[in-house]
Amino acid sequence: MLRLADLPGQPLKWIQPHATKMDYVLRAGEREAATLVFRSAFGSLATATSADGIWSFKRVGFWQTRVTIRADGSDSDLAVFKNATWSGGGTLELPNGHTYPANTNFWSTQYQFTTEAGEPLISFRKIGGMLHMSSVVEIHPIASAIPETSWMVMLGWYLTVMLYMDSASAIVAV
Repeated sequence: MLRLADLPGQPLKWIQPHATKMDYVLRAGEREAATLVFRSAFGSLATATSADGIWSFKRVGFWQTRVTIRADGSDSDLAVFKNATWSGGGTLELPNGHTYPANTNFWSTQYQFTTEAGEPLISFRKIGGMLHMSSVVEIHPIASAIPETSWMVMLGWYLTVMLYMDSASAIVAV
């Protein structure tokens, strides 16, 4: 695997190799840069792995959902993503007080983390797929200075997958 912090400006793509599995691979050309594996097709716990480390993401709450980010084997949160469903995104909050807003467009074909000043850090474009989800990813150069970039790339994809799962559930419920 590759270190995600070393990949700003390089073409990256999240793919879902098997339509029946909630497993995703981030590719840098033909090389594997990261993986995101959900424990169950019906749960929200996922493990993210890259050369930078291993983290877990889990959505908790019902009315006001949030996602916890933890280093592998740890019981304490590295950060919390607070969802803002009705405004199309949310905010990643770190214990040191830094926040990174996230937003999506109306059709959920784009997703992005930005600085507090609105500068793009990590962008997900061309999100979609009927049987195999995928997205083009761009790590913007400014993200190189942020130590959390490696897991933020995987968290952004996790949030995108969860958004699609919620949309599918809403359609089935109707």
